[in-house]
Amino acid sequence: MAEDLENGGGGSSDKIIPINIEEEMRSAYIDYSMSVIVSRALPDVRDGLKPVHRRVLFGMLDLGLNANKPYKKSARIVGEVLGKYHPHGDSSVYGTMVRMAQDWSLRYPLVDGQGNYGSIDGDNPAAMRYTEARLQKIAEEMLADINKDTIDYQLNFDDSLQEPTVLPAKFPNLLVNGASGIAVGMATNMAPHNLTEVVNATIAYIDDRAIEISELMKFVKGPDFPTGGIIYGFEGAREASETGRGRIVLRSRAEIEIYNGDRERIIVTEIPYQINKSIMIERTAELVNEKKLEGISAIRDESNREGIRVVYEIKRDANAAIVLNNLFKYTSLQTSFSVNNIALVHGRPMLLNLKDLIHHFVEHRHEVIIRRTKFELAEAEKRAHILEGLLIALDHLDEVIQLIRSSNTPDEARDGLMTRFDLSEIQARAILDMTLRRLTGLERDKIKAEYAELMKLIDYLKSILADEGLRMQIIKDELTEIKEKYGDERRTQIVHSSAEMQTEDFIEDENVVITISHEGYIKRTPLTEYRTQARGGKGAIGSNSRDADFIEHLLIASNHNYMLFFTETGQCFWLRVFEIPEGTRTSKGRAIQNIINIPKEENIKAYIKLTSLKDKDYLENNFIIMCTRKGVIKKTSLEAYSRPRANGINAININEGDTLLEATLTTGSSEIVMALKSGRAIRFNESTVRPMGRTATGVRGITLASETDEVVGMIAIDDAATTVLVVSEKGYGKRTDIDDYRVTNRGGKGVKTINVTDKTGQLVAIKGVTDEHDLMIINRSGIIIRIAVSELRTMGRATQGVRLISLKENDSIASVAQIEREEEVVEAEAAEETVTEGEGTIIAEASEPAEGDSNADSDATEGTADEDEIEE
Repeated sequence: MAEDLENGGGGSSDKIIPINIEEEMRSAYIDYSMSVIVSRALPDVRDGLKPVHRRVLFGMLDLGLNANKPYKKSARIVGEVLGKYHPHGDSSVYGTMVRMAQDWSLRYPLVDGQGNYGSIDGDNPAAMRYTEARLQKIAEEMLADINKDTIDYQLNFDDSLQEPTVLPAKFPNLLVNGASGIAVGMATNMAPHNLTEVVNATIAYIDDRAIEISELMKFVKGPDFPTGGIIYGFEGAREASETGRGRIVLRSRAEIEIYNGDRERIIVTEIPYQINKSIMIERTAELVNEKKLEGISAIRDESNREGIRVVYEIKRDANAAIVLNNLFKYTSLQTSFSVNNIALVHGRPMLLNLKDLIHHFVEHRHEVIIRRTKFELAEAEKRAHILEGLLIALDHLDEVIQLIRSSNTPDEARDGLMTRFDLSEIQARAILDMTLRRLTGLERDKIKAEYAELMKLIDYLKSILADEGLRMQIIKDELTEIKEKYGDERRTQIVHSSAEMQTEDFIEDENVVITISHEGYIKRTPLTEYRTQARGGKGAIGSNSRDADFIEHLLIASNHNYMLFFTETGQCFWLRVFEIPEGTRTSKGRAIQNIINIPKEENIKAYIKLTSLKDKDYLENNFIIMCTRKGVIKKTSLEAYSRPRANGINAININEGDTLLEATLTTGSSEIVMALKSGRAIRFNESTVRPMGRTATGVRGITLASETDEVVGMIAIDDAATTVLVVSEKGYGKRTDIDDYRVTNRGGKGVKTINVTDKTGQLVAIKGVTDEHDLMIINRSGIIIRIAVSELRTMGRATQGVRLISLKENDSIASVAQIEREEEVVEAEAAEETVTEGEGTIIAEASEPAEGDSNADSDATEGTADEDEIEE
């Protein structure tokens, strides 16, 4: 049997051919893959259409479905295309036609659909027997001049009809509408662009063939999607234009809206291209239910015929900006579009950049202009040839009539005319076909005028064929006409991503007041919202404090500064000032835990303002000094804090029962003053504290007077003009020269800085101030007063001080901060938000001697720096 097969089956050797199965499969698969690549999945670079799109448009033209004609049933169109040109499933033809009619699928739809053509939610279109369609006006520009021998035709599937291999295409449809398709071994994904931008770039290319892609990108800034949205970053669009491949990050257009006074919600009005809205909302709801997305209380789809509107309601304690960022991260509100510009060039798939795409379109259009001109010239010359014969006949009218009358047959008359007047057969037939009315004088004049116009046209058409510059001008004129008819504004905005552009470049570098409440709510408010008042006034309402909350920290900073936040357990976190949510003077702010990753059980106890984290000299020549409530002090180089981490770092090791109190930036040679609640203070030079690592505990800075005593503050003084300001719990304060505090060894008990009595209350703050400073004093009920330091005269250390702020019963001072004094001091005026009782009252500055304080220095004991090291 094997022998028979080897011999071809005996007598049937001429019918059976042995074939290697591996080679046959390879050959068959290559044929199949090439068929898919060329005849199904990839668009032609010239008209930007795949065969099925081209056949649908051509079939609709066959049916006469121009934009000004009545609609026809989609089933009629599908049947026409299916039966004549595209022998595949009707769903493929109808699906193609539907997509070309959807304004969320194509930037410039080519089909004008009537009926249910689906929705952006993924709803299916109605069956083809229910819907109707015709060509869009812009689609007619794709088909214009198709009957003027401008393109090549090929036989259809059964060789019974001719179909176009490409459309004339007056505009770069591939760039304008994009394309996507998966072939065998390759795929294409081309983004749509704005027609006006593409036309302008094409004209610029025609004017300068050596133009760089970067110059073209001044016109074509990037993709322009039909659904709008925001392209996040220029880099992806630039890479796609230069190489043909790139990843474009596309975001929804979303705004944070305030309603019902203080509630927030996110309103989405545009979503990324090719995203199913209903699935996106459904998936987001699942993430909320699974607790993977927090801060959202409700999601509603309020979209209608006017456009998209998806509402995300935010919970009261959540930050809308953080929620929005999480939506971008975890949902389809942000997606990416991977550009892969592969198209057929002369039947071969090629990867094309922006300039290549424009070049091939211009070359195609140039060929169309040449072929159209040749066709029109040939038609004009044919007509001129006939008119020449008619004019000859009219010039010899009597003789022509006589010849025709004397002829027995038309053929004899034709031959006679050809012989007698040296005419061609076409001319002779035209004379014989001429009606009697054309012998009138008026008709003769019309023929002469027509002939004169034809000769002008022929000269013009010949000049076009002879001058490439003129042909290019025609392309430019036609493109300009297209732009004026169909050009529109961009829908997709392009913004810089954080990786490409410093965010602060878009933010004004103004001074702001940063306030942090006792329960951890933070906000920033423009400094201009606070005005200067006379010392002793009741102050303006600075925050609507909640029942158990009050302002605990206040800082003046610039929007472009960096902030270091130190928690009571010694953790350090980073934040840019402009990233702090903005609030009014009376708003409570946002929970810090919603902005940076601070554990919910911890509070911010100290903060430092930095100008830069990248300046090497700045980092190496500055230090951070920290102190705790139990009197421990620690010094660390700023460089150790120059690498931000989202989850923070250990800034200092805190002993059990202690908490971090203060942190300040120094130059390494500052005078340190630490003050105790009991009214004592110590001064020593920073150089007595050696630099330590981030995880060290530190050394003893001051010895507490009792177990209930604690440190209330620490200042670092570099300028001899700086005075020491201390403020007591009941609103008393005073300025004292730094020299009144003699330098002692670190670790001592210090000297008396204020006489603590029931009238003054215990010490709550110590600040280093000059006449150029103003004071911000905040009490626990949320009232703020701002006074000029220059109003406070310098007095001795052994005094009780003067009243700085009038306090209501059971109220006390919570926080004090010094700020740079403004040039013009605005005196307090009666206003709605100002407390009226006692407003603007100036308290007498007479100092009150402290009882029994004449020998305040005598009980100061000095410790030694060598004996009080704390284990690290």
